[in-house]
Amino acid sequence: MTDHLGSDTELAGIVRHFPNARILVIGDIILDRYVAGSVSRMSPEAPIPVLRPNARRDTLGGAANVALNIATLGGQAILAGVVGDDESGRIVEELLNRTPGIESALVVTAGRPTTAKTRFMAGSHQLLRLDEEVTAPLDDHACAAILARIDAALPHIDIIVLSDYAKGVLCDAVLGGVLDRARTAGRLTIADPKRPDFRAYRGAAILTPNEHEVRAATMIGVEHDTEADRAGRAALEATQGEAVLVTRSSKGLTLVRRDQAALHLPTRARAVADVSGAGDTLVAALAVALGAGADLPTAARLANVTAGISVGKQGTATVTSLELLGALQRRNLISTDRKVVTLEQARAQVAEWHAMGLRVGFANGCFDLIHPGHVRLLNEARAACDRLIVALNTDASVKRLKGPNRPLQSETARGTVMASMAPVDLVTLFGEDTPLEMIRALRPDVLIKGSDYTVDRVVGADLVQGWGGEVVLVTLQEGHSTTATIGRMALPESPKPA
Repeated sequence: MTDHLGSDTELAGIVRHFPNARILVIGDIILDRYVAGSVSRMSPEAPIPVLRPNARRDTLGGAANVALNIATLGGQAILAGVVGDDESGRIVEELLNRTPGIESALVVTAGRPTTAKTRFMAGSHQLLRLDEEVTAPLDDHACAAILARIDAALPHIDIIVLSDYAKGVLCDAVLGGVLDRARTAGRLTIADPKRPDFRAYRGAAILTPNEHEVRAATMIGVEHDTEADRAGRAALEATQGEAVLVTRSSKGLTLVRRDQAALHLPTRARAVADVSGAGDTLVAALAVALGAGADLPTAARLANVTAGISVGKQGTATVTSLELLGALQRRNLISTDRKVVTLEQARAQVAEWHAMGLRVGFANGCFDLIHPGHVRLLNEARAACDRLIVALNTDASVKRLKGPNRPLQSETARGTVMASMAPVDLVTLFGEDTPLEMIRALRPDVLIKGSDYTVDRVVGADLVQGWGGEVVLVTLQEGHSTTATIGRMALPESPKPA
């Protein structure tokens, strides 16, 4: 199944509800440090470049980057994890304190250093990465402290994200304790796994492995869609959860759910500069979208778009809700021409929508000059169905119906304008005097006309009602019509007062 047409308008509506999302993030906190500079010579001591630093930058990584992405997207995050009683830990706490939208629930340990990754960069090239870390499981005292933080946060959140970087925080005691608490409290849990045995995450509703992680756990590659489907179902069997979302790098995402066909989403990345942190961005967007009320396929689509923006940035990056809305709007403008389709293309799309259980509406007309009456008609038509098709009379058809001086705009122009209207999901053209044959071919569930008609005068009403559909008559806004507008344009101007 492919991504359905017109979905970006719906996705933008979900983004505007992101502030409603309340998410608890638990996992390995990392301080990402960048030392940037220039290289002009090789070292005389060894065959390595000599870096002359000119900039340094610290940012939140690991589970902290998930929380940062949630906050940047507009959601509310509580972050539970461990930092050391050291300089890196103090920097993490300072970064969290000055980030709106993140509530810190950190545990500070004296004997365990903060995990820090330092990248030495020359331009966009990484010369060396220095990892300072301890990956042993947390001791009993730290485990108890983390679980206490989780107990305090549970009443205030809707979704839990387990961000596992295999640094020891999500050890057996913490992982099992969180999953038990989530089950008891009825909280949806998303696990971004690192362990090769996915059975450790049993109890999590959604698993989000990347292609390497799912291959290691299932011994199934994900090069092709069929393989990704098999690997996802094997992972789903191991976790006994609701869904597995496999991230497949340049091949996009595969969403596998129980007793449903896999959903394969092609990548939405326009350019790839750096994949660092892209998985964190994707998981954060998925959690925020679900917390904002989206269903899982819609949340996966939003996560896919967000990750596509993230990989276009250098280093560990975040995506704002404004950037996401901008990308959706740009995609919607690009896809405007794609909304104008032939009858055969429309028939194929309607078949797919029907397979998804969606109600398809059908409206038709000349739509020569779009006016407020048309806008109201389209909005009310879309409210009566899940997807709306508008069939436009061709130029030849309009001339037969309206006279030799019509239409004022060509069918190409009218189709482009109609496709840009937010309530419209698909536009097609018909050359006959009535859309009867098109209605018969597309078999819509809802037939929409203006209230200047009666049901018995609506072309195709008997067909639609015959296969169980309905006819909806939309109240028209008085004082608006293309003919009246043309008439007013033809009137001589009133003389100006002396």
